[in-house]
Amino acid sequence: MKKIKLAVFDMAGTTVDEDNVVYKTVCQSLIAHGVEKVNLDLVLEIGAGKEKLKAIEDVLKHLHLENAIDALEVHHTFKSSLTEAYRQLPVKPVAGTLEIFAKLRQQGVLVVLNTGYTQDIATTLITKLKWQQGVHFDALITADDVVNGRPQPDMIIKAMQHFDINDPSDVLKIGDSAIDIEEGINANCGITIGVLSGAQNRDQLQQAKPDYILDSVASLDEVIEL
Repeated sequence: MKKIKLAVFDMAGTTVDEDNVVYKTVCQSLIAHGVEKVNLDLVLEIGAGKEKLKAIEDVLKHLHLENAIDALEVHHTFKSSLTEAYRQLPVKPVAGTLEIFAKLRQQGVLVVLNTGYTQDIATTLITKLKWQQGVHFDALITADDVVNGRPQPDMIIKAMQHFDINDPSDVLKIGDSAIDIEEGINANCGITIGVLSGAQNRDQLQQAKPDYILDSVASLDEVIEL
């Protein structure tokens, strides 16, 4: 099994169990702005893993409403609603996440969280989880930190630069959406993994051609040395 130096984990649905509240809130925000033909399944299919303004724009485009509904206004509603939802939501790690983080870090593998969330939302989540940088993970890279969100590889490249890792074959990317996998492939990661604990099902993940599909991050030691 391949040894790695850096493991890049998505947050919602991959390492954070938040009951799809992000995409439920995207759906509710679109409905609040008059979008009728939208549901959670469509939002997950079109928007999973993307920076959330981009997800909203892509759903509107899919429904041919990009000229009728202001995506920025929907996004503003989404951010306000999600902040309130997270204040009330009892978020928790996906089962086995902290154990995998600890095993990786004990082996000298760097653990990076990356997400299509804003920095504020991601930090709120991490604070609620009581995760500490330098204890549970090594860095957080958000959509706010780069010019181009997923599926572009900017967040992974930024993580590699931060830790002076030059060979992308030393990097693993794991996430619960096809766009996570595409991000890893576009970064030329040595291993890309989809997990079934979040936004998308096996068929949807398989379309992006990951190296592996696992039930969750808890099974990571089945495919890499830990």
